[in-house]
Amino acid sequence: MSNWIKGGGPSNDIILSSRVRLARNLANTPFPSMLNKENGAIVIEKIYNEETKNDIFNNYTFYDMQDTGFVDRYVLVERHLISPNLANQGSIGAALVSDNEEVSIMLNEEDHIRIQSVLPGLRLKEAWSTASIIDDQIESKVDYAFDERLGYLTSCPTNVGTGLRASIMIHLPGLNISSNINKILNAVTQVGLTIRGIYGEGTEFIGNIFQISNQITLGRSEEETIDNLTGITEQIIDKEKEARKMLLQNNKTLLEDKVWRAWGIMTNARCINGQESMKLLSEIRLGVDMGILNNIPTSILNEIMVDTNNASLQKRTTVELNTQNRDIIRAEEIRKLLLQQ
Repeated sequence: MSNWIKGGGPSNDIILSSRVRLARNLANTPFPSMLNKENGAIVIEKIYNEETKNDIFNNYTFYDMQDTGFVDRYVLVERHLISPNLANQGSIGAALVSDNEEVSIMLNEEDHIRIQSVLPGLRLKEAWSTASIIDDQIESKVDYAFDERLGYLTSCPTNVGTGLRASIMIHLPGLNISSNINKILNAVTQVGLTIRGIYGEGTEFIGNIFQISNQITLGRSEEETIDNLTGITEQIIDKEKEARKMLLQNNKTLLEDKVWRAWGIMTNARCINGQESMKLLSEIRLGVDMGILNNIPTSILNEIMVDTNNASLQKRTTVELNTQNRDIIRAEEIRKLLLQQ
């Protein structure tokens, strides 16, 4: 199980995880969009070879996308270890994933190298430190595409400079129920941050879970980026806590009813789709965080969120699942996980 799924960390009642990602490219080498299968393999060999296997990647599992089945690729997506974009890069993409799944390195995604560190709770500085160490180790073996004026050169101009994307995965049911979510999210975009869905760019908002990350990578240091996002996140946490407090004071019975109805459905449903399960899981998570439901570890809720997704369910069975069978198995898994407590 990924360490972030186990939960814990500062503000873990609101912040599910902190992630830092560094985009890097090899010097004098076409970017991945210009690579064919042969040249893509050469790029991977430069980064992952006999020397680096022992020096850097001895505790990593290597996944070549062309040799990794569709289901296995999307299990990695659901565990937030690779992007949907890499999962679709069947011909030239690859990934390295550390044994504890705190670090994953995507090869030949949008850039040659994308290093990411994911930790539970609000731990952006620690995630940055981890990613930076790996970055230095790789840079000692290869030459990066770097310009003294612009910084690290990347496929997308929005990543030029530090190449750093810092993000937090945040659960904001209180602000949503109190109809203040749009005001907060609009304010966030006004201060140089961007909001994405649960699996990043181009994915939808479900279960009151959002990813908030920096947009600016040029003209601002890595430390400034981390400090800025941390400070704004702490303000959002305060707003969410205030919204939850007001809900408990002014609408306690209605709030308890929402939580217990969600619990009743999730522990009794015989068939449930992914959208509904995420919505109800958000309400149960809120109930746990506010003390309405007791003795349910955060790790169980995170496990449900990840392991009852489509690819993860398919991975655990040898039979090809259709939509109905998948929804039946999802309901069974959720009941088992919630009622084992």
